Amino acid sequence: MTDLSFTDPRVLRAIELIWREAALLDAKDYRTWEAMYADDAKYVIPIDPDTDDFDASLNMVNDDKRMRGLRVQRMMQGYSQSAVAAARTVRIVSRFTVDEASDASVTIRSAQILNAFKRQTFTTIGAEMVHVVRFGETTADDQIALKVVRLVDSEDAVSASGYLL
Repeated sequence: MTDLSFTDPRVLRAIELIWREAALLDAKDYRTWEAMYADDAKYVIPIDPDTDDFDASLNMVNDDKRMRGLRVQRMMQGYSQSAVAAARTVRIVSRFTVDEASDASVTIRSAQILNAFKRQTFTTIGAEMVHVVRFGETTADDQIALKVVRLVDSEDAVSASGYLL
């Protein structure tokens, strides 16, 4: 394995993609966000903070391509609770650590703090995240192959968020 420091261009490329994803979600640019994912990618928000077997566990979200598309459609239609008066959000993604890197992909962990404002109420959500970023020919071709969002309070009652994490 090569140097996994933040001077590694593969690591920086993955971090830039993760930050771009956060900016798209805050801008509610859901179609562009959806296009960031590989066709075989998973987007998961597990309830069990320790599970890695998402298909055999209870999850808040366990989306493949089809389910991500349906989720984006709901967010954009304006007919669902999640789309009506959608929250304004700002998220900070930081504390990056690299699990592994190759010429094809990087697995990177981070922490996210999301602040949301909806109906005169502020909500703060903390999460540990894992992204597997798969590299394309250029940075424009890079895609998310896996995103796991482990909410700090995942085992508690979580209300409908009205935004993507």
